[in-house]
Parts: sequence; structure tokens; C-alpha cells
Amino acid sequence: MSELASMGRPTAFDIDKVLGSHISSTVTLCTDFATNYMKFAQMKDLVHYRLNASKGIRVKKGIFHGQHANAYQSRLKKWMERFNGVATSYLNNYLYWFRFLELNKAMGKTQQRGTMLLEAFRKPVKRPSQRSKLPNVIEQ
Repeated sequence: MSELASMGRPTAFDIDKVLGSHISSTVTLCTDFATNYMKFAQMKDLVHYRLNASKGIRVKKGIFHGQHANAYQSRLKKWMERFNGVATSYLNNYLYWFRFLELNKAMGKTQQRGTMLLEAFRKPVKRPSQRSKLPNVIEQ
């Protein structure tokens, strides 16, 4: 799942809003030392391992690490470079697009396009909110 949680550093409540309903209580959360993740883990009563790469702590118990998330983020950034920036109001749409491509790597490009087109008709599109128009000014 890829979805914008916030425009800055997300709070535990921002994280919960995006991920909370998708995470079971049996999940082990593995993050960096940011306090927002610690608070989120406490809110959801999750087992939480905190890694500190600057101190050489990249793996806990031999299996818990953040490399899958780091690799995903790296692929996303590389993919996004082709757009030379995107409007933040459409960012979730780009994230959904990238996630679709990630999940359907085995498909050929033509099949990906056809499947994406069909999927687009099955799900509602989140559109950015319309900007409110300025009131008319009467000149005297």
C-alpha cells in the first residue's frame, strides 16, 4: 500500500489513519528511531524494533530490518524522477500507479496498460478538492 500520510513528518495519528486498519496485532513493526513510529506501535500494541543505522544497528534478532522499505522508497524515487515533480494534489494517484506497476511486474507492458485501464473503471478516482473562487469584486 502506498498513500500520502502527511506533507511533513507524519504523526502517529497520521500513520494510523493510513495504515492502522491494514495492520493486524500480530505484526512486528521495524522502524528507525523516530518517536512517531514508537507512539504508533504503542497505540496499536505492536511488537516494535527500532533500528539505528548511524550506530550500526541495522538488523535485530537476525531477521528484522528495514531494507525492503528502503529499497521500495529508492525504486519509487527513481520512477518519480521522470515526471520532474508532481502536484501534491495528485501524489496519491502517482503512488497508486507505482504500486500497481510493482505488483504487476510479471505482466508485459501491453497487458499492464489494459489491466490498469480496466482497474481505473472499477475504482473511484480521488480528485483534488476544487479551489474556491475568489468573490467578485465590484469596482467603483
